[in-house]
Formats: sequence, structure tokens, C-alpha cells
Amino acid sequence: MTDSSSGSEKVPSRQRQRFPDISSRAYEHPADRSALVALRKLSGFDTVFKALSGLLPERSLRLLFLSDSVRVSDAQFAHLNDMLRDACYILDLAKVPPMYVTQDPKPNAMCIGLDEPIIVVTTGLVELLDEEEMRAVVGHEVGHALSGHAVYRTILLFLTNLALKVAWIPLGNVAIMAIVTALREWFRKSELSADRAGLLVGQDIQASMRGLMKIAGGNHLHEMNVDAFLEQAEEYEAGGDLRDSVLKILNLLPRSHPFTTVRAAELKKWAESRDYQRIMDGHYPRRAEDKDTSVTDSIRESAAHYADSVRTSKDPLMKLVGDIAGGAGDLGGRLRDKFTGTGGTGGSQPSEEGGKG
Repeated sequence: MTDSSSGSEKVPSRQRQRFPDISSRAYEHPADRSALVALRKLSGFDTVFKALSGLLPERSLRLLFLSDSVRVSDAQFAHLNDMLRDACYILDLAKVPPMYVTQDPKPNAMCIGLDEPIIVVTTGLVELLDEEEMRAVVGHEVGHALSGHAVYRTILLFLTNLALKVAWIPLGNVAIMAIVTALREWFRKSELSADRAGLLVGQDIQASMRGLMKIAGGNHLHEMNVDAFLEQAEEYEAGGDLRDSVLKILNLLPRSHPFTTVRAAELKKWAESRDYQRIMDGHYPRRAEDKDTSVTDSIRESAAHYADSVRTSKDPLMKLVGDIAGGAGDLGGRLRDKFTGTGGTGGSQPSEEGGKG
């Protein structure tokens, strides 16, 4: 962080807990870590990563934003500059990344860069959110920077554009799209981690919820309700049958971000967890300990998370997977029954589809 004794340093609008030397492991979603491990194991990824690291036009990106966007500073978008420095202070990020506001009516923000991260927010987002909602977004992007997500995000942007350019070549984009799909899966999970970082910075769960609602439904808070919004996530997860489960997967695959209601539900669950409270009490992993972290333990934790997600999920497909894993019956027969709406006539198949699980 910049020198806190400087006369230009702004005092936050209210006192917030600070987390000296906090490791990104403190807030990273287990699915984020496991997806990144799976990505690195993808055949050809290391080769592509090493090649692109030297070819990506990072200098061009920086010059583009410098020439055609507004750089946040004490002189420009000063309120965003205060939020940025405050977020870096809270998460103890040593160097404040440059931040730009770019003209785009679509609300969006990103953290990109290979050597050093840069943060970009659109005018649509700045105009949509109030101060506390925007603080959570800035913290979200600083969380991406602390976790080192910017590198993979930059490669995803480059490969997505490359895939479009070579799509006309027979089989030319198959390998690229395989990596893009894996990168998207990881990035969706990384958004859940960054949402948590945003909450650690803003320390206002209602502001985080409002921001996500506005991203989904626009600047009409008087027409929206947080509890009703979270009920949508519950209905989305539990509703429908196996056909709907498959459609959910297909709808999600081309997206870079998880669905907004799902993000809100995940964040609220974490905010109410013991893990979050321990961080707020000052008990969290330190960066100084990162070098001693066991990769095996991280993978085991991720696997346990997925197992628990399958066990507790109300999604019809996940419930079926859990039933089969628990020895509940024949896979082919249960799939046929679920898709056709038949079944339940055999004594070995309990009628549980309409229950709570």
C-alpha cells in the first residue's frame, strides 16, 4: 500500500477491519482452487500458457487504456481512487494497481494483466452503483489481483478472440475451445472467490447483495427485494427435472460469470459461515505461510467441497448423482425414469422426487 502517512491519504467513510498479510487462501472458494488445478492438468495448457505469456499484447492493452480511458487518481474519479487505496489497505496489497474507467454502458469490471494487474470498470457500472456497492466491486477486483487471477483472465480474453478468428478453419479451433471452456469453468469459480474478497473489503453484506441485484435488474431498487432475489436462486437450484438440469449446464457453458442469483446465494451463505467470522476475528492464513501450503491438502479440501455440494444440492441431477454414489440404484434405469417421467413402480425405487432431499 502507498505511504499511509501521506497527506493525500483519505480516511475511509467508516472504520473497517484490516487483514495484514492475509493470504488469498483465506477467501478463495474451494471450487476455484480445484478448477485451477484441473485447468493446469489440461493437455496442452502449459504449452499454450508459456507461448502466450510472451506473445500477449500486454503493452498494447496498457497503452489502449492509457490513451482511450480515464485513469483513476486524486484528480480523476477521486472517490474511486479512495476506494481502491482503501481496498488495497484492507487486503494488504503492497502495490496499488492502476485503475481505469472506460466508456461502456454495460456494467462490467475486470482485472487483467500478466506482469502487473490493471483494473478496468465501465461507466455503466459507475453510474449504476452507490458508494458502498461500488466499494464491494473494487474489493472484488483487488481480490482478483491478490489471487493472481489477472493472468488467466487475460489469456481467456485473448483465446476467446482467437477462437472467433480461426473458427472458419476445419478443426482449427477445437483445441483452443477446449482450453477456453476450461478457462471459463475456472473463471466462473474465481468470481465466487472475488465476491468474498469484495465482502471482506466492504464489510457490508447488504451492499454486496444490492450490487448483485442491480447488475441483474438495473437501478430499480425500489422495485426489488433481497429476500425475493435469493428465493430466485433457491427456485433455480431446486426447480425442474433432469432436462432442466442439463439446460442449466448448457446455458452456463458460454458464460464467463456465474448466474447473479447463484452468486448472491453463495456469498450470503459464506457471510453466515464460521470461516467468515474467523477471518473477521483475525484468524486467517497468512501469505508468509503460503510456501508451506500442501497442494494435496488443497485438492482434498476441494474434493470434500464438491462431495458436500452434491450431497446437499437440491438440483435434480446432483441429487441423482448423490443417490447413485450412495448405492441407491441402477444409473441407466433412473436416468430413463427421470427423463420420461415414468418409474416409481418398482419397489426398490423410493418416490423421492418431490421431497426435500
